[in-house]
Amino acid sequence: MYVGTLSFDLLLGDVHSLKEKRSVVRPIVAELQRKFSVSAAEVGDQDLYRRARIGVALVSGDAGFVSDVLDRCERLVAARPEVELLSVRRRLHGDED
Repeated sequence: MYVGTLSFDLLLGDVHSLKEKRSVVRPIVAELQRKFSVSAAEVGDQDLYRRARIGVALVSGDAGFVSDVLDRCERLVAARPEVELLSVRRRLHGDED
């Protein structure tokens, strides 16, 4: 069994309130869940309206599949014009961990 996780640190563009932040972050989380069948949520910086932290997790029996899906998730978030991807933290946990 392999568990892969991603943590995205995002800087939001023209956002001036927490309500506007939600209107940017929620569609990203929903698209990740819909396209890749991963667990995704806003996991940090909820009180800062220009920053967001999104977490993604995936479980599979194939490490290559996990890596491929996480690559595609990263490309999707990086391609969003309304956010700037500041950093990505990736982890892959196997049975030996």
